[in-house]
Amino acid sequence: MKTQNEVLDQGYRALIHSLGAIDAIRFIQHFSPGYQNYTKDRDEWLDQLSMNDFLAEMRNHKEADEQNKTNFDEVIQ
Repeated sequence: MKTQNEVLDQGYRALIHSLGAIDAIRFIQHFSPGYQNYTKDRDEWLDQLSMNDFLAEMRNHKEADEQNKTNFDEVIQ
């Protein structure tokens, strides 16, 4: 049995092998295209954050991601 991370890794590799890197990204983006104006939103939140606040927020997200990695280590039967 493979872990969820192994399945995801194998799937991404298969997509890249079959489609190439650019088209694999386009395929993945098709399923989560977003719905907001990133440029406008980015300008608004960057104007509100100091560099120190921005870096602290990045560290918090990184720590949360590292803690959530274990969620993908389960084996799917």
